[in-house]
Amino acid sequence: MDAVDQAILRRLQRDGRQTNRELAEAVGIAPSTALERTRALRSRGVITGFHAAVDFERLDRGVQALISIRIRPQSREAIESARDSMAAMPEAIGVFVVTGNEDLLVHVAVPSTAYLRDFVLDRLARRKEFVDVRTTVVYDYVQPVEQAELPLAERHEGRTSYT
Repeated sequence: MDAVDQAILRRLQRDGRQTNRELAEAVGIAPSTALERTRALRSRGVITGFHAAVDFERLDRGVQALISIRIRPQSREAIESARDSMAAMPEAIGVFVVTGNEDLLVHVAVPSTAYLRDFVLDRLARRKEFVDVRTTVVYDYVQPVEQAELPLAERHEGRTSYT
């Protein structure tokens, strides 16, 4: 990805509904170039789709939590089955297969702490393959506006600079 591709990507992450003409003007390229570059980013799989960002408070789902789940038996099939069943639940807004003590980390948004309690106790804790379920309530969630490309030196050397 060159600087033009990165600029296009940043603009589309901020506003995926802008017109191609607006995108081209903001990036400083011809509309035909913007369209060609955007299509190339999609065909290469860099842009995977365009989505609506929602405010969970306005959807009456103002309580968010991260639920850590340990699964037994420890097998690909068991983990993938649990991952897929969790992803299909309407409460789930993100499902991660992770390393460490837990196997899954599920990000949920629900209407209340009472709903969260019932969800965990009645729908998760009763599952025989879930041997440990831990819930962490999220106080605040800030989603990055855009994903910028990492500086070249840091990507190749495997180190991160925080200054």
